[in-house]
Amino acid sequence: MELGMVGLGRMGANMAERLLRGGHKVTGFDPNVDARKALEGKGAASADSLQALVQALPAPRVVWLMVPAGAITDDTVNTLLSLLSPGDTVIDGGNSNYNDTLRRAALYREHQLDYVDCGTSGGVWGLAEGYSMMVGGDEAVVKRLQPIFETLAPGKDAGWGRVGPVGSGHFTKMVHNGIEYGMMQAYAEGFSILEHKQEFGLDLAQIGEIWRQGSVVRSWLLDLTTDALTKNPKMDGIAPYVPDSGEGRWTVDEAIQLNVPAPVITLSLIARLRSRDTESFTDKLLSSMRNEFGGHAIKKE
Repeated sequence: MELGMVGLGRMGANMAERLLRGGHKVTGFDPNVDARKALEGKGAASADSLQALVQALPAPRVVWLMVPAGAITDDTVNTLLSLLSPGDTVIDGGNSNYNDTLRRAALYREHQLDYVDCGTSGGVWGLAEGYSMMVGGDEAVVKRLQPIFETLAPGKDAGWGRVGPVGSGHFTKMVHNGIEYGMMQAYAEGFSILEHKQEFGLDLAQIGEIWRQGSVVRSWLLDLTTDALTKNPKMDGIAPYVPDSGEGRWTVDEAIQLNVPAPVITLSLIARLRSRDTESFTDKLLSSMRNEFGGHAIKKE
C-alpha cells in the first residue's frame, strides 16, 4: 500500500521506516529539510509541501499525520481539506484530544473524506518492537487500511485493533496515558523509598532485575526503569522536573465529567505539576502558618 507521512520527527520517521521494511511505499513531508533527506536515505520519497505530497500520492489517497496535538494538527488538517478529493483518508496518529478528533472528522465527512484516529504507543522502541495502536473509525475504512496497521504492529493480529467509531482511538489512548502516569509514579515512589533506606545500602538496579522475573509488578516499564537505574543509579545530572503532554489532564477531566473516581491518576498528575514549582509559595505559606500557630522554626533560604 502507498501512503503519505506528515511529520518526520523521531517517531514519525521510525514509523515510515517500519512501513518501508514491510513493503509499503511511503512519501514523507516535514518542514525540516534534513528530516526529509534522512527519510530519502531510507529509500522513501519526500515532498517539500503538503500540496506536493498530495499530488505525489495515487487516489484514493491515504495520509498519516504524526504532528503535535493542537494548532499544528488543526492547520495541517485544514490545509489537507482543500487538497484532498472525495474518498481520500487521513489518519491522525498523534495524541490529539478526542473532542478535537470528533470535530475534525465531522468536517471531513461533509467533504466525503474519511478520518481515522489512531492512538499510538511504542515511542522510540516502536521501530524494532512494533507499535500498539488503538484505532477509531468506520469499520469498512479501517478494514481497507488493515495492511498498514498490521505492518506497524508487533504482529498482524497482535497489538492493534479497531476499538470503536471515530474518536474512540484517541479516547482510549488518552486513558492509556493516564494509566501510564499512575504506574510511573508508583515505580518512582517505591524506588525512592528504597533509595532513602541508606543503612541497607540497597542496589536499586539489582532489585529492579529481581522484580523483572516472576514478580507481579514486572512490566516493560519496569524493564526501562531498571535500565535507567543501571546507567545512572543516583540520577545524577537530572533535574527533578517532570513535564506532561496533556493526556493526563484530559483523563482526569474526563473522569470528573463521568463521575469516575480516579485518585491515583489525579495525584500522579499533581505530582508532575508539583515538580515544576521550585519556588513554592504554597510551601512557604505552610511554613509560615506553622510558625504562627505553634511557634515552629522557619528554615531560611
